[in-house]
Amino acid sequence: MPNGDRLVPGKPVIDQQVRTYMQDRLRHSQRAAAARAGFSERTARRIEADPQLPSQRQAERGRTVPDPLAAVWEPVLLPILENDPAVQAVTLLRHLQVTDPDGFPDDRIRRTLERRVRDWRALHGPERDIIFRQVPEPGRMALSDFTDAGELAVTIAGQPLAHRLYHFVLAYSSWEHVAVVLGGESFTALAENLQNALWALGGVPREHRTDSLSAAYRNLDRVAAEDVTRRYEAFCTHYGMAASRNNPGEAHENGAVEAHNRHLKAALDQALILRGSRDFASLPDWRRFIDQLVARRNRRRETVLRVEMAALKSLPSRRTTDFTELVARVTRTGGFLVHGIFYSAPSRLIGQRLRVHVYDDRIEAWLGSTQVLSHPRLRARQDGRRAHCIDYRHVIHALRRKPQALAASVYRDGLFPRSEYAAAWIALSEALPQREACWRMVDLLWLAHDEVCEAALAGLITAELAAGHLPDAATLKGRLAPRQRDLPADVPVALTALATFDALLEAQA
Repeated sequence: MPNGDRLVPGKPVIDQQVRTYMQDRLRHSQRAAAARAGFSERTARRIEADPQLPSQRQAERGRTVPDPLAAVWEPVLLPILENDPAVQAVTLLRHLQVTDPDGFPDDRIRRTLERRVRDWRALHGPERDIIFRQVPEPGRMALSDFTDAGELAVTIAGQPLAHRLYHFVLAYSSWEHVAVVLGGESFTALAENLQNALWALGGVPREHRTDSLSAAYRNLDRVAAEDVTRRYEAFCTHYGMAASRNNPGEAHENGAVEAHNRHLKAALDQALILRGSRDFASLPDWRRFIDQLVARRNRRRETVLRVEMAALKSLPSRRTTDFTELVARVTRTGGFLVHGIFYSAPSRLIGQRLRVHVYDDRIEAWLGSTQVLSHPRLRARQDGRRAHCIDYRHVIHALRRKPQALAASVYRDGLFPRSEYAAAWIALSEALPQREACWRMVDLLWLAHDEVCEAALAGLITAELAAGHLPDAATLKGRLAPRQRDLPADVPVALTALATFDALLEAQA
């Protein structure tokens, strides 16, 4: 406690100190009572000369400089604010500079005007929205959202990966499920990943909340938008969840997952820093990296998750549709179109109508109840040219009969299964006449297909090109490891005793 004149400069005396001093002054000297109250002896003499409390002596602070807005606030600015309280202070300043350029030549009064507008809104402005914090209940709500992952700067084999993350979070326990989404915020991406999240969780909450899903309806006509709405409602009905959405523009209503989005990306960023590289050899490696991080985060929530699991509903007996289905006809060009992308198909399917299941990262084609092919899903190119997804095994039999078709094929560049085969075509087409180059390239593709040696042959092609030689299928075939074609010598076969059939016939008689 300070005593005598050793009072901290600028520290005002408060009412309680004065009361303490006046009580102690009855029993102590002026110097001692001032020390016990915490101010100087000079202050004690001033208090005894005027025993009023400091709060009673304080005079109201007046303006020390003229009000620069006195002439324009009520007649000019206040009517504008009352007409539309959303107007900004800087807009009012620009208005003054236009109507009275001599009186307001610069931005010197901008801060004063901003404070005046702020105080007016606080006293006379419209009522504002209030965020009502909610108490989460076990098993009641799960939330889904998509968040852009571009800021993580992840690359796949050196190429930037444009993608989003689907994020599923339980509001009570914060258990989460994360998946890589290559396309946009579509119904397909939502349904597929939401279904995966529910089955990974092993239970179903009573309510599922999303944002307004405006991105899922973008570029859809009315009929298509209504179809998406019906499918989403049918999806939620299958799992017994009530579907809810936050109001457009009110992201805080989805706050339980919005906050987790930030935490998730921060955790991924830190994990990538520790890894020392943001480049992954393949997309499955990046997905595995995310799964491992999320699993570690979920392990810290096991105790509270057990409470929530007891309140979750059971999963239905089967999964439901989580894809977009369309019908496509396989044409004589050896494939079919899905959303403007050409996908190859085995030539025996030409003329058949296939049911195509479109997922976020793949398509599956079905003939009746039989799946006949699967392709990774491609997106339209930015330059407007048609993209092609070709499996060389689908066309190699026809191409072997007409090898010259390779040179000018519209999907030639998509035909090569690996970059080594594309490099072989460049070398062959530059060094040989077109006819011979086509023959050699088709022979290489046939060898890869017939011997099931695509990867091994790619390595031999690279070695040949590095040595300055043109790859030749006949030569390289001898360097491949022999393919096991013989059946095992001893195959155990269990024969049914004939007496069993006699007993069966007697029982039927």
